[in-house]
Amino acid sequence: MNKSERRRYEKNKVIKDMSLYEASDSWDEHDFGEFDDTKEVRNIRFSLKKKKYVGIDIKLYSLIRNKARKLHKSEDTLINEWLSEKVKI
Repeated sequence: MNKSERRRYEKNKVIKDMSLYEASDSWDEHDFGEFDDTKEVRNIRFSLKKKKYVGIDIKLYSLIRNKARKLHKSEDTLINEWLSEKVKI
């Protein structure tokens, strides 16, 4: 791996490890012009999915969050998997 590849790898690793707040702070101090390998994307396609948020008892949510961490999943993913199994989708 040459020097520029190593720099790009390290920069990408730092970006992946950033929290949303750290990324926001970073863009307050930097702009896209500082990065040689970025390109403007014009044709982006995405579809929005409607979601319904429901209340969950805080103690139950705490148990779900702990279980999700052990399984290396988000709470949303785990809850959706469990509900899908329950209603047999």
